Amino acid sequence: MDRCTRSIALWLLPLLPLVLGISLLLGDSIPVQTLRNHLFDQYQRWQPRNYIEAPVRIIDIDDASLSRLGQWPWPRTRLAELLDRLNAAGVAAIGFDVIFAEPDRTSPQAAVALWGLHGRLGDELARLPDHDKVFAEHLKASDAVLGFAVDHTPAAGGNAANAIPKRMGRFVFSGEPATNWLHPFSNLLGSLPDLAAAAKGNGALTFVPDSDGIVRRVPLALRVGDTPVGTLTSEVLRVGQGGGNVVLKSAEHGSGLAEIRIGELTIPTTPHGEIWVHYSAPVAERYIPAWQIYSGEVAPEKLAGHLVLIGSSAQGLMDLRFNPLGRLMPGVEAHAQALEQILNGQYLERPSWAPGLEAICLLIGGLCAGLLALRLGALTAALAALGLLTGLAFGSWQAFSAYGLLLDSATPAITILLAFVIGSLVHHWASEREQRWIKQAFARYVSPNRVAHLVDNPEAMELGGRRQQCSFIFTDLAGFTSLMEKIDPAEAVALLNAYLDEMIAIAFRHEGTLDRIVGDAVAIMFSAPLEQADHRQRALRCAIEMERFAERYAEDLQARGIAFGHTRIGVHSGEVIVGNFGGSNIFDYRALGDPVNTAARLESVNKHLGTHLCVSESIAADNPGVEMRPIGRLVLKGKTEALAVFEPSISPAGRCPLADYLTAYAAMAEQSTDALAHFDRLLTDYPDDPLLLLHRRRLAAGERGDLIVMSEK
Repeated sequence: MDRCTRSIALWLLPLLPLVLGISLLLGDSIPVQTLRNHLFDQYQRWQPRNYIEAPVRIIDIDDASLSRLGQWPWPRTRLAELLDRLNAAGVAAIGFDVIFAEPDRTSPQAAVALWGLHGRLGDELARLPDHDKVFAEHLKASDAVLGFAVDHTPAAGGNAANAIPKRMGRFVFSGEPATNWLHPFSNLLGSLPDLAAAAKGNGALTFVPDSDGIVRRVPLALRVGDTPVGTLTSEVLRVGQGGGNVVLKSAEHGSGLAEIRIGELTIPTTPHGEIWVHYSAPVAERYIPAWQIYSGEVAPEKLAGHLVLIGSSAQGLMDLRFNPLGRLMPGVEAHAQALEQILNGQYLERPSWAPGLEAICLLIGGLCAGLLALRLGALTAALAALGLLTGLAFGSWQAFSAYGLLLDSATPAITILLAFVIGSLVHHWASEREQRWIKQAFARYVSPNRVAHLVDNPEAMELGGRRQQCSFIFTDLAGFTSLMEKIDPAEAVALLNAYLDEMIAIAFRHEGTLDRIVGDAVAIMFSAPLEQADHRQRALRCAIEMERFAERYAEDLQARGIAFGHTRIGVHSGEVIVGNFGGSNIFDYRALGDPVNTAARLESVNKHLGTHLCVSESIAADNPGVEMRPIGRLVLKGKTEALAVFEPSISPAGRCPLADYLTAYAAMAEQSTDALAHFDRLLTDYPDDPLLLLHRRRLAAGERGDLIVMSEK
């Protein structure tokens, strides 16, 4: 993959969360459902439904009722009495959140069968009223709905339709039949056939909770096999209005159900025929303990025209469910709260266009967040992304709070956040790559350690300087001007560039800072911009390596017939002012002070001394491990004080042994009369040693000692 293709691929990375988010959102995957449900739960916790008085009551078989009236199950004659009292109060419909699947065990006939009683006692008991028949008679006289359960176990005999109660609303489809969208079940457990036939309606008690067990929706219709069946909620509504039909209206484009009409009520539903329940906080008015009905403590007007559900909150009966508010509730309460919403017109809706809107928000928001992260600075992009997320969250909350609409902001928000994060990472990578390129490009003009220092310390770009101990190397190439006149200028420039490239590379290897290049001359400084405790050692090692390279380079070219000159090098150290000098338009980072001039002078005096590398006493003192030949105490032109200078012993060819040289030098420094003889004797064996020639010439001219006054620079 080439660089261009790789860059395009990286810039497209922020699109990956969008593709994934759209796929998960439109596919309605389990993780998306879970995330969405938890968001809607949180909305309900922040804003539960305001309880508005509705003609719905729960007759609660609570612990107090069990304590007063006996343990459950109660004799069905007692339930018949309950029906009578409720009918007398003028209730609109009665729904039992109970399944009467077995005969009443308290019935006299059940006792005869159970105990095998015969004779007079058995005959007398058999003649007593059968509790189930009594209950059935009272059911016929009531607007009552019984419950049944559905599950996924195979039906006995393989045909669940045979078990479906006949007394149930008739389902009518408006539009394309959408039976397949109803939650499917394969088996049904209902009340005794006589009881089911006596009731005005029969409804499923089964909820379809989410994977976490929370009841968020109450179905109004289910499917057993291929047959739609009502639920306790829808059947109580139908019976309470005296209706016969339940109209299932299909949504457009075959996307399930849109609404269910029961009598005069039109109820918006999910595509699966459910109603989203917006739970209210617990209210005492919703419940009436069953014992109070039996004791006559409830005024009839409190029940007249009401839809009454009979269920249990008793702990021992275990009919408890979790709701989105984070509390346990009796299962019957979910039916009651659904009925309250329907009667008051307080609906929660997740409209059919919600997934499309969420996908658009995800796509636009993700693109914006990704592009902003790629194009803007980190803080600006983060604030912009935060604004997008805030707007998305606020819009979703407002839709719920003001209009009862369930719009998922969590999935788009996470996708937008991922797009922003990936975009930021790509931007960071691109910025680092650009900085590396700039740094590399800038390093071709400025020393790399100077570039690194400026990147890490941008405040160093200010004008001004500071005092600092530094070391300096100055080099110059002898005879290059004359070489330019003898060979092709282009070839001369190529030779010079190769020479300078390696000289500068050597300086950088020793972490020196390139001060400047002037023609064929190079100036290097150490301990700036970053302080280096060993700057004198670095400077000497660098100078020695430069001198060795320059000698090899010149020898190679001279062997090819190119008169490339030798390199002169001066090294000195001292306190200088280091910093940025210039004006507001351009900076020049350099060191100012006498040590800089001295280092340049030491490079220049090489041509008078006959040496190639000349270092000051300050450099020599900090490098005791390097053998040095003292040159003398030089008084540079324009100076008044002498400076001891040395030549590192790095070129043994043609040089006399150090010990012999030091003996001769000591004699000269002590102004001994036999100093000249010492040098004459050494020159016999080493006629090309430049320092021997220098001092022999001085002594022959009548000079004494090691003080050398330079008349030229």
